[in-house]
Amino acid sequence: MSKSMVSPLHDRISHRRGLLAISPIIVFLAFYLVVSIIMGDFYKMPIAVALVIASMWAVAIFRGKTLSQRIEIFSKEAGSSNVLYMVWIFVLAGAFAMLAQKVGAVEATVNLTLKYLPPEFVVPGIFIAACFISVSIGTSVGTVVALTPLAVELAQTSGGDVPFFVAVVLGGAFFGDNLSFISDTTIAATRTQGCQMNEKFKANLWIALPAAVATLILYVVMGARVDNIAITQEINPVLILPYLIIIITAVMGINVTVVLAFGIVSAMLIAIINGYAIFDLFGFMGQGIDSMGNLIIITLLAAGMLGLIKAAGGINYLLQLLSSRIFGVRGGQASIAVIVSLVNMCTANNTVAIITVGSLSKQIASRFGISPRKTASLLDTCSCITQCLIPYGAQTLLATQLAEISPVEPFKYLYYPWILAFAVALSIIFTCKSVKKVKK
Repeated sequence: MSKSMVSPLHDRISHRRGLLAISPIIVFLAFYLVVSIIMGDFYKMPIAVALVIASMWAVAIFRGKTLSQRIEIFSKEAGSSNVLYMVWIFVLAGAFAMLAQKVGAVEATVNLTLKYLPPEFVVPGIFIAACFISVSIGTSVGTVVALTPLAVELAQTSGGDVPFFVAVVLGGAFFGDNLSFISDTTIAATRTQGCQMNEKFKANLWIALPAAVATLILYVVMGARVDNIAITQEINPVLILPYLIIIITAVMGINVTVVLAFGIVSAMLIAIINGYAIFDLFGFMGQGIDSMGNLIIITLLAAGMLGLIKAAGGINYLLQLLSSRIFGVRGGQASIAVIVSLVNMCTANNTVAIITVGSLSKQIASRFGISPRKTASLLDTCSCITQCLIPYGAQTLLATQLAEISPVEPFKYLYYPWILAFAVALSIIFTCKSVKKVKK
């Protein structure tokens, strides 16, 4: 067991030091969310500028290190393997999205969907597709890459609200991220708590499935608002192949970078057959990669800032603060839910959050007789809820970049994570079947 997992219970962090350590998050939210709400426009304060200000604050308040050492910590966290892996996904996603759009793959796929799917089922269909794909591939990022461009084009073609359609994709993506057997969050939650995946799945299903069904019913009602679009132009079915390849290879469990590479190659081959010049296709890909520049900068800034928060003891402070205020079985479950959610806010990575609090959560569960499968379910579910709701999470940033909207615009339409949070609360309140007898 690493020192970082046990230190919150042994090394006391003063309230002054702890609050100062987590203050960059407050600075970021104040400059981005609060200023945007006051101005009534979320484009007035660019998220990158808010992160620059918060990052500068994080560097300035860090104690016990020279300026060069603080910058080194920031740079090391921003350049970590996980962050650079996301950057690779962003680059490939940008290239594929623009290429598919320019050669007509997106338009053909959307027209085919609208031709055979009644308009009132377009929104529920997107949600079901996102749930199915995410459960199959175990990653919300891969689901966002596969479906967001289609959802945006569907919204624009059918007269729907783009942020609403993006929120539908995000909700379905996190449904599968939470439940899939091959999701890294599932693996992290079950390993840290020492339970079988199928046991965690059963406990999780009673929470996530009712929330998904309730959300689907809501989308069926709201889907009736989509206009009935008559498709008059001829549809070239060959142009649909790049998206079929993306979805099929993703469902097969192939790495998302390889999936995107397949999509790019297939789109290029089809475009060349249809008479496109190779250098025009390179130009389209370059435009797509360029469009991801702001997203990459935001990702690097957020990772560096959150790394400084962790190095300053911010995460340990949150663990220390919450673990000392637990009363009863329900309190133990609630504390696990809150701890993983707050740490997820400070890491913007649900898998990292689960691993960070896994040891402490297991101790809380043992103390209050909470079953390992229930603890694993709480860790996975609550981290996914938080990751879906924060505007600086990789999934939201990628989806909104592909849709060319502000990262906070889908927030008011994120019905699934809020319904899921309500289901978690009910599972904690009616907790008698989820715990074992407490040892005296």
